Amino acid sequence: MEAELAHLFLDFSVRKLEQYAARIRDCLGRLSGEQIWRRGGEHENAVGNLVLHLCGNLRQWIGHGAGGLADVRERPAEFAARSGLSREELAARLDETVREATAVLRALTPARLLETLVLQGYQVTVLEAVYHAVEHFSHHTGQILYATKQLTGEDLGYYRHLDVPGAAGDRTP
Repeated sequence: MEAELAHLFLDFSVRKLEQYAARIRDCLGRLSGEQIWRRGGEHENAVGNLVLHLCGNLRQWIGHGAGGLADVRERPAEFAARSGLSREELAARLDETVREATAVLRALTPARLLETLVLQGYQVTVLEAVYHAVEHFSHHTGQILYATKQLTGEDLGYYRHLDVPGAAGDRTP
C-alpha cells in the first residue's frame, strides 16, 4: 500500500509538472519577445524571469536535492535578467529542466521519499522537496498565465471543456 501511494504521488507530480510546462510553453508562444521581458515595475518579474526562476528552483530541489546532481543555481541571476533569451531558448531550457526533473522523479523509490535533505537551509524529506517543487511550479505557472492574459487580452482556453456538460472526461485536474 505504501509503495502504491508513493508511486501515485510521484506519477501525479510528473503529470502536473508536464502539464504546467506545456501551458508555459503555450504562453511563451503567444507573447512577443518584448512582452516576455516586460515588467510592470522594478518590484515585478517578467515572464522570462519567472521561467528562469522555475528552472533554477526545479533543478535545485529535484535535480540536486532528490537526484544528487550538482547544485549550479544562481538565484539572483534569475531575477536580474532583463532580456537575452528568446522565447525558443526559454522554452528549450524549461523543457530540458522538466525532462531532467521528471526523470529523477520516475527513478525515485518509495524509501527515498523518507530521506532527509538540506536545501536552501531547510531540512526536508525528499517527499517534501517534491511537494515544494511542484507547488512552487504551480504558483509561478499561475502568474505566467495571468501575465499572458494581461499582455494579450486573450482567454487562454485551458478550461473551455468544463463549459460543456459531461465533457471533462479523464483529464488531469
